[in-house]
Amino acid sequence: MASLTLSSSFCKPKPIPVYASKTSSNLPSTFSVQCKHRFSSSKTLRLVRAVSISNPELRTGPDDLVASIISKVTGTDRGVSLTNEGHKEVAEVAQELNKYCVSEPVKCPLIFGEWDVEYCSIPTSPGGGYRSALGRLVFNTKEMIQVVEAPDIVNNKVSFSALGFLDGEVSLKGKLKVLDGEWIQVIFEPPELKVGGWEFRYGGESEVKLQITYVDEKIRLGKGSRGSLFVFKRRN
Repeated sequence: MASLTLSSSFCKPKPIPVYASKTSSNLPSTFSVQCKHRFSSSKTLRLVRAVSISNPELRTGPDDLVASIISKVTGTDRGVSLTNEGHKEVAEVAQELNKYCVSEPVKCPLIFGEWDVEYCSIPTSPGGGYRSALGRLVFNTKEMIQVVEAPDIVNNKVSFSALGFLDGEVSLKGKLKVLDGEWIQVIFEPPELKVGGWEFRYGGESEVKLQITYVDEKIRLGKGSRGSLFVFKRRN
C-alpha cells in the first residue's frame, strides 16, 4: 500500500491563471488606419479592440470562488433541490477552483479533519438508499460528516430522523490508500446502523475512488470515479 507522507512543502499552489475571452476577429489589440481628410494631408485614426470576459465570476480569485460555491450549495439539501442550471453553475465554479489546487493534494495535510458533506451532484452517492427519492420520504437527513484522520483512516456518518421521531445514524469506517497524486481509494467495513437502542452491522465491504480536485482551510472538492462532484466544508 502506498504510504501517505505529510509535508507542508507539498502544498504548493499552481500558478494563478489569467482569463481572456475568445473573439471572432483576428485583428491585433491595436492597429492604425490612414484616413484622408480634405483639410489636411492625412490623419491617423487609432482603434483599440476591447477584450471582455463573458462571465465576470471567473475573473475572481480562489477566495471569491470558494464563497461562491458555498453560497450555491447551502440550503439545497446537499444538492437535492438544485435545478439542472444550479448543478451546472456549481460544476463551473468547481472547475475554476481546480486551477488553483495545490500540486499532489493527497500529500497536503489540509485533507485531514472533520468535514460536512455540503453537496453531491448525485444525491444517492453519499448515504446510498437513505438518500434516494423513496428513502428521503422516510429518513430526514440531519448531518452527513466525513472525518479523515492521519495517516489513513476515513469515517463517514449519516445522522437521520426516521418518520420524524426515531433518531438514528449509519456509520462506516474505512482505510485510505493513495493511488497517485490526486486519487485515493477507500475500502469501507460493513456499515453499522444505530436506531434507538438497537445497534447492528449489515451488508458487506464497499469501496470508493475519489479524486481530490481542490482543498484549502475551508473546503475540499472531490470527484468520484463515476463523475459525481462532492463539496465538503470543514467543520469549525
